[in-house]
Parts: sequence; C-alpha cells; structure tokens
Amino acid sequence: MAQRLLVIEDEPTLARLLSYNLTQEGYEVTVEDHGTAGYDRATREPFDLIVLDLMLPGMNGIDILDKLRGQGIRTPVIVLTAKNAEEDVVRGLKSGADDYITKPFGVSELLARVSAVLRRISGLAEEAVPEATVSASTIILGQLEIYPERYEVSLGGQSINLRPKEFEVLLYLARKPGVVLTRDDLMNAVWGFDYIGGQRTVDVHVSSLRKKLELDPESVHIDSIRGVGYKLVVNKKRTPVI
Repeated sequence: MAQRLLVIEDEPTLARLLSYNLTQEGYEVTVEDHGTAGYDRATREPFDLIVLDLMLPGMNGIDILDKLRGQGIRTPVIVLTAKNAEEDVVRGLKSGADDYITKPFGVSELLARVSAVLRRISGLAEEAVPEATVSASTIILGQLEIYPERYEVSLGGQSINLRPKEFEVLLYLARKPGVVLTRDDLMNAVWGFDYIGGQRTVDVHVSSLRKKLELDPESVHIDSIRGVGYKLVVNKKRTPVI
C-alpha cells in the first residue's frame, strides 16, 4: 500500500509541483491550500507524513504544529520555510517538526528529505516492540524521572511537557549522565544516520530542553562543552535506574 502524504501549501504552482513529483515517486498525495482545512484533514485522517508550509491563510504552520503535537498526533512533519528565515526554522523545530526545507528547493532535495524521514520513522516503529522490554523501567536522575514507554517526564514531582524529539534528546543524554555527547552522537541517535539537516537542529532542541529543566536546575541541567557537544549533569542524590 502506498504511503499517504498530506501537503498543506497555498501557493498553487508549488502545490502542483509537490503533488506531481511525490505522486511520481509512488506516494498517495492529498493537498490542502488552507491552514484550517489542512489541520482538520490531519486530525481526521491517518497520514504517514505531512509537508507543511509555515505561511498559510486561516491557520499558520506553527499553530498547526502546536495543535497537532498538543493532541498527541506524532505524524512526522517537514516544514517549508522562506530563504534566510532562521527564526521560522527554530520555531518549527521547537514546535515538533521533524525536518525543514528552505525555499527555493530542488525536487531531488525534497524527495530525499521525504524518503529519509519516512525511513527513520519506519525504523523506529520496527524497533518499538523489542525496545519496550528494555526501556520499560523508570530512569531516575536527581529529581528527574523519565518514563520511556510513555514519553513522560517529571522534575521534582512536576510534569514537564516535552515535544517528541525533545524527549528523545533528553532520554539519550539521561542514559549516559555525565558523559559528553557530540552533536553528531545526538543527531544520529535521535534523527538517524541519514538525516540531512544541520546540527542547528540539535542546538535548538537542547536550548528548549534547558528552559524546561529550569524548574530544578540544581538537580539536573545540560552543560555545553565548547566545540564538542553536551552532557547531562546530575546532583547525585539518587542512582539512575535503567
């Protein structure tokens, strides 16, 4: 069965280009040209991936992402951003986007990114069953408690709302507390070896995590190691249980 893609893009020429080339690759493509209609479609029907423009009538792409992730809908999303719009890229990643493409872009780049995200998500799904038996227990670090099978985190007894990729970054750091992990380590572990986005993606997610861990910075925090990467620093009040 063909994988189903939802394209939410209001510019007619670009929407036709996306639809044609993705269909030629064997995907089943649905197109919506209005933000609200695209959001409604994404919540009503199952899709394997969403290609989402950030500038849309009715409801912009960031609002769509926030609402989808807020409802627990984890369909992978690739956002389309304007050239030199780094702020939009950061906002998209913080809102739960899996990847981004900067306009103008080539068809080959689009197809490569779509294929990479779908392969990565498929790989995670295949590993879900055996992984559950390994990661079912709680990870406790200071006042930080992580529940891998439920994608839930609490700090000092207070629940922290994390985006899926933020959770995966924190989980990877928490499995090796005090160990310096490079950006490449994090990129490969969370986004996959075939991810073709930049390391800025890692920095954005770590920055967002830091703000959410400020509830109890004396218990646990993330240190930057200049030119290398990051490590999770824990006040040794408890022993991690994995």
